[in-house]
Amino acid sequence: MCRILGVSRAQYYRYRSPKPSKRRAEDADLKQRILRIFTEFKQRYGVMKIHHELNLELQPLQPSASKTKVEQRPNLLKQDFSTTGLNQKWTADMTYIQTKRNGWCYLSTIMDLHSQRIIGYSFSKKMDTDLVLKTLESAVKNRTITGDLIIHTDLGSQYTSDDYNQRLTELHIRHSYSRKGCPYDNAPMESFHASLKKECVYPVPVFEDYETVAAVLFEYVHAFYNRKRIHSSLGYQTSLQVEIATLTSQMAA
Repeated sequence: MCRILGVSRAQYYRYRSPKPSKRRAEDADLKQRILRIFTEFKQRYGVMKIHHELNLELQPLQPSASKTKVEQRPNLLKQDFSTTGLNQKWTADMTYIQTKRNGWCYLSTIMDLHSQRIIGYSFSKKMDTDLVLKTLESAVKNRTITGDLIIHTDLGSQYTSDDYNQRLTELHIRHSYSRKGCPYDNAPMESFHASLKKECVYPVPVFEDYETVAAVLFEYVHAFYNRKRIHSSLGYQTSLQVEIATLTSQMAA
């Protein structure tokens, strides 16, 4: 058949068992890198930021006389979300909400894992270190801090900043970090954000502006989530009920 068609046997077998070209393999690898970065940064990055992250990954290693020491940030929590009382383990994170007039706005929250209560939150038009610092201050304002308290966050630049960690040191709060690209390390906050989006954000086709979202979030967090929403993981109690019971037990003891 090859002789009649005027093709070599090698060409025929290449046709039957094609191997991807080097260019096609490189394109497939690049696509996987883009999808991984997009997922790792919680679908928040656009083209320019993904391009920047790709450049950081693909740039050639610079020769040096000595090996660079990579800073390791501790994961103290290690997905152990269990507690025996309040103010033992807190977790923090940020999420984003789009508005028609003001574009993307950012919600920063801190949760006490014992009661799953949102004990600190701040809403802003900017996702910067000042936002997470304001959230931290709102959390510590009415809480008793001990040397055993751990706060767990991701590796975002706001949480790894010197200003944020200096304030944690002043408050004697130990900082725990999620592993890179592992959202399960901060599962309670991921769950809260999922509930927030499903129950508060997605039902609204579009928010008009920052002020409108701020009012809606205040009502959801303070009036509903902390006081009225029951949690199966808390024995179908509200966060407020758990905190009252815990404090009552401590006073009795």
